[in-house]
Amino acid sequence: MDAVNKRIVAALEADGRMSFAELAGRAGLSKTPCWNRVRDMEETGVITGYKALVDPARIGLGVQAFVHVTVDFGKSADFERGVLAHPSILACHATTGDADYLLHVAAQSIGALDTLLRRDLPHLPGVQRFATSVAMRAIKTDAPLSAAAGQPGDGAG
Repeated sequence: MDAVNKRIVAALEADGRMSFAELAGRAGLSKTPCWNRVRDMEETGVITGYKALVDPARIGLGVQAFVHVTVDFGKSADFERGVLAHPSILACHATTGDADYLLHVAAQSIGALDTLLRRDLPHLPGVQRFATSVAMRAIKTDAPLSAAAGQPGDGAG
């Protein structure tokens, strides 16, 4: 990715609703070449979509937790399908270490989290065990990927 595309991505991460005229100005291009670059990055999967960032607490999801899950290896595909279908699981990452997956979950209350952990999670396919950490407060969320990609030593040059 060249420097112009990096500027475009950084600007869109900061404000995905800006006009193409403003985006082009920030990238140092006219509107049409800027639009072409954005379209190309969408088609190649560099830009995967656009969405509003929502404060979970302000929509009634006051409890967030992280759950390390160990799964029977033969059931991992079924587990992943179950995770994809569950609305309270915000993110799921396959991991190395003591657990196979790390889930980021959200709930309305500690009671709702307890229900999720007792009723739903143990019944996902292949779950053998899990350990939960409740988030007390968020320090950093939704950091721009373009900033991390530009760090020295990452090979992104």
